[in-house]
This record gives sequence, structure tokens and C-alpha cells, in this order.
Amino acid sequence: MGQREVWRLMSRFNAFKRTNTILHHLRMSKHTDAAEDVLLEKKGCAGVITLNRPKFLNALTLNMIRQIYSQLKKWEQDPETFLIIIKGAGGKAFCAGGDIRVISEAEKAKQNIAPVFFREEYMLNNAVGSCQKPYVALIHGITMGGGVGLSVHGQFRVATEKCLFAMPETAIGLFPDVGGGYFLPRLQGKLGYFLALTGFRLKGRDVYRAGIATHFVDSEKLAMLEEDLLALKSPSKENIASVLENYHTESKIDRDKSFMLEEHMDKINSCFSANTMEEIIENLKQDGSSFALEQLKVINKMSPTSLKITLRQLMEGSSKTLQEVLTMEYRLSQACMRGHDFHEGVRAVLIDKDQSPKWKPADLKEVTDEDLNNHFKSLGSNDLKF
Repeated sequence: MGQREVWRLMSRFNAFKRTNTILHHLRMSKHTDAAEDVLLEKKGCAGVITLNRPKFLNALTLNMIRQIYSQLKKWEQDPETFLIIIKGAGGKAFCAGGDIRVISEAEKAKQNIAPVFFREEYMLNNAVGSCQKPYVALIHGITMGGGVGLSVHGQFRVATEKCLFAMPETAIGLFPDVGGGYFLPRLQGKLGYFLALTGFRLKGRDVYRAGIATHFVDSEKLAMLEEDLLALKSPSKENIASVLENYHTESKIDRDKSFMLEEHMDKINSCFSANTMEEIIENLKQDGSSFALEQLKVINKMSPTSLKITLRQLMEGSSKTLQEVLTMEYRLSQACMRGHDFHEGVRAVLIDKDQSPKWKPADLKEVTDEDLNNHFKSLGSNDLKF
């Protein structure tokens, strides 16, 4: 073999080595990034979960869901872990929801991740709701969709003046899932129905006044509150509640302001007490107030299918357990993945951002009882089971 051939072989070998090295680094960086999307740390008496995707408003991925679920179960069994704290990194968001754009794009590419994602997310929601250790969610910043599911079913939910709560799913052809069918109909009067159908946003102390948060703390005191919780020695649930109560009592921001929806609660209770979407719309028209007409305008932009699903979801969920609700919502989620509106809503709101979804059907009248029944149908052996 001549010298030229040897050099050629060596350069090919080096190029192959370089390619392999690059691929290795890519795999490593991908793995490292995924591992760091959520931080799971034992600090003092507590297990601390930090959602760590601040650039994406801490949106939940399947990898994050799996890591949190697994660690939550371990801490639950650990006699040295007395409470669990969950928070978001970056200061802008606790968690803006599940990474639904990824789910929609995967479904369109025939990568069937939605059944796994929703199944495991709802299993985690149930694990939060049934957690045997005191669970403290620090809901500072944007808290929507999947972020609500990670917090609202826990024992303690601490809002700050920066908290922004919403369940905006009817605007993207979905429904307020993650146990929305359980907690929303249990809010005062028909408030939950109103929040679910309109995606109305609650801010700051109003998240506490609505009953979504259990405590309210000024954001500048949040780090101090966490330190005080971590410093507790073998605390009982009552010890933890006492610390939270002290901070809540000392908080002064918006203390004297009334609930922003207080003046509208009578209208909300009367208009949203109907059993059909058509009747709710008629009630809002009949009311005729600027508040009612504003809600009418919002509702008219939502997916008609989502509106009908959501109303029935909350009506049925009002008398179900959290597990029964999550089983129902899993059926609904899979029906939505098979349909048109979810993918169209994600396109209009998150991808093209033209905010002009073309719903099919486009009118409430065209959403038949048969369509609705198909969404709620049992999936047999594929149902979510606990």
C-alpha cells in the first residue's frame, strides 16, 4: 500500500472519529439538557422539585413528568422526607402547561406519543392529589394547564402577586384537563364553569380568593418562606400550615382589594348555571350587560366542540372522584387527538400565531350529541386505570 493510500485511510478514519465524537456530544448534551429540565433535590427536611425550562416557561415534557413521578413516589416512602416543595425556575412562570406543540407535531408525523404523554401526566396529577406527604406548590408567575395539574391537587398552593392563572384550553380545541373536571366545578357558585369555558385569567391575590391557592405571599418573601420550611425539624402537617399561615397573614399586597369578579358573580352564577352551551349563550345575550357581552364575544371565538365537551366534563366531574375524572379526561384527550380542532388550535395559536383557527364544525348547532358521546366513550383495555 502506497503512502498516499495510507494518508487517505487515516484521514477517513479521523473523519469517522470526529463524526462519532460529535454524535456522542450531541447525545450527551441532549441527555444532559433533558436531565436538567427538572431539578430534584433533597434539602433539609424536604424534597424540592424545580421545573427548569425557564426559556419555555417551564412547559412540561414527558421526560419531566417521568422524573417527577418517580421521585415523588420515592420521597413519599422516605421517612427522612417530611414535605415536598415544587416551584418553577426563572421567575416568569411556575409552569405554563404541557408542551402541546410537540404533541401535536408528533401526532401529525404519525409518532403516537399522545397516549403515553396524557396517561403519564394524569397519573402524576393523581399522585399529587393522593400524596401522603404535605405538598407545597409555590405558584409564582404563569400557572396554566399542566402547571395547574401539578399544583391544584396538592395540599398547599401558595400564590404571589405575580401569579397568573388560566385554563385556556377551549381556545386550542382541547378542554381544561389535568383534573379540571374535578376542581373547577367545586369552586364557588359557577365560577369554575366560567373560568373553564372562557379561559378567563386570574391574577395575584384573586387566585387565592377564587379558592385555587390556599395561601398568598408577597413574592419578595418567597425565598424566605422556602428557607423557613426547609429549616423545620421533622415537621407535622400542622407545623407546615402554621409557617404558611404566618406569611399569609403578614402579606399586605392587595389585601384591601375585593375579588375582581365579585361584582359579576351574580351574573356568572345565573348565566352559567344552564345545562347546555346554547342556553348559556342565550342567558348572556338576555343579560345584555357589557360584562355578559364581553364573555359572549370570547366564547364565540372558542372551538364549539371544546365548549360542549367542557360543559359536560364539568357537570359529570362535579360528582366524580379525582381518579374517575382523570379516567374520563383521558378518554376525552384521545378523542381530541383524533379530531381536527386540537391540531388546528395549536397551529393558529402556537405555530403560525395568526389567532384565526378554522374550527370544524364551526357552529355549536353542528356538534351533535352523537359526536359528544363518542368523546366520552370508554377505551376498554386502553382506559386509564389506577
